[in-house]
Amino acid sequence: MPKKNKKIPLRKCIVTQEMKPKQSLIRIVRTKEGDVFVDPSGKKNGRGAYVSNDLSVVDEAEKKQVIERHFQTKQTADLYQNLRRVIKGEDIE
Repeated sequence: MPKKNKKIPLRKCIVTQEMKPKQSLIRIVRTKEGDVFVDPSGKKNGRGAYVSNDLSVVDEAEKKQVIERHFQTKQTADLYQNLRRVIKGEDIE
């Protein structure tokens, strides 16, 4: 019997609009309470969106306020810093 190829889950980056494997993206979550935060585990409850694992994409998202528009929120002060930390491989609190 031929071995089945495992499907790779694809997600769309909200900044570049590219479809990429889920592993190469970073998930951002908005909870019912309206909190928006980076979810490196990809498993937290809430509405999720994905951003490419690339500093230039994060810079573009911040400049164009993509995340604020996507989640219809204003409170993203440290969100971009946390995204940059995750890309650089640092821990976020």
